[in-house]
Amino acid sequence: MGEIFAAEESAGESHDAAPAQPSRSRRRTAGKAAKRRRRRRSTVLIVIAALLLAGGAYVVVDFLAPLFSGDSTEEIADYPGPGHGSVQVVVNPGDTGTAIGATLAEAGVVATQKAFSDAYRVNVDAPSIQPGSYDLLLEMSGADAVVALLDPARRVSYKVTVPEGLTADQIYERVSAITTIPVADLAAAAADPAIGLPAEAGGNIEGWLFPATYSFEPGSTATSVLTQMIAQTVAVFDTAGVPVEQRQAVLIKASLVEREGRSAEDRAKIAQAIENRLGREMKLDIDASLAYGLGKPGTGLTNADKESDSPFNLYRVTGLPPTPIASPGEESITAVLNPTPGDWLFWVAINLDTGETLFANNLADHDENVAKLRAWQAANPG
Repeated sequence: MGEIFAAEESAGESHDAAPAQPSRSRRRTAGKAAKRRRRRRSTVLIVIAALLLAGGAYVVVDFLAPLFSGDSTEEIADYPGPGHGSVQVVVNPGDTGTAIGATLAEAGVVATQKAFSDAYRVNVDAPSIQPGSYDLLLEMSGADAVVALLDPARRVSYKVTVPEGLTADQIYERVSAITTIPVADLAAAAADPAIGLPAEAGGNIEGWLFPATYSFEPGSTATSVLTQMIAQTVAVFDTAGVPVEQRQAVLIKASLVEREGRSAEDRAKIAQAIENRLGREMKLDIDASLAYGLGKPGTGLTNADKESDSPFNLYRVTGLPPTPIASPGEESITAVLNPTPGDWLFWVAINLDTGETLFANNLADHDENVAKLRAWQAANPG
């Protein structure tokens, strides 16, 4: 290798003399240049190392972040549907489309709240979605979920039909058989102020459980069931314009009419006959009331029962019984509010199969009608 600096020759000097040394200033200049080159190389190396570290860190973060956050880098905005499996969700009263979407997303029905909210917004029927429990699929599209919630067949409920003329105890049995709410719970709830029993009922629920077909949601309580049925009775009275102070009397009369008459025509006549007897302070002599007070069927009454001291024995008590004897339907309530004008004082069903009823305004004619009943009974024993 040659020397870094070439030897300089001066005139008159011998070629075998010692080589000349560079000057001090040249050595200083050369040293500074070398330092600058070293600094440039160090800076480049540092930059390259930093880039490598940054790139590696990005790769590590990009790869490991989902493992720590639990999120997928490819979030599904909406499922394609149609879905699978089954899940039950509840739409609460007052829920907005956003609230419903949150419920569905949490249950796994839709991919995101937004998927449902967007579909809800463009479906003109969506605001008519009713509160309740629904059977839906998992992983439905937002649009399909809206349609499903608008389908009455998707609603989960217990349908209970309460026919006219049942007592409270009979209604408890019917409700319990469908909803599985214990009869004891229903009977206990009858004393709960939360059911909304009006003050004029005097704390007795008899007659106030309106006969109709009800849909009770899963999880309904004894209190909520009775509340709904009482509210229906109140609504019927409000629609008919019955004053509050007259409701209990109307309900008692309507319960008697319900148990005594079959057709709407007969009920309106019986309602008038009751008014006529009350106006004359005559005993009502109604078997159905006596049977209720004794807790036995009307067909099981005997002459001895008429001597009972029950407050429901209208053969001995003048006026109305202390409470309704059953839950009357709207037809019987209407009959009491709008009885057929007439002077009848007596009525009797002369055919217990068809319910054919004859009316009379005097005892002699009534006795003749009773003889027709006895003849029918003789021809139809048992």
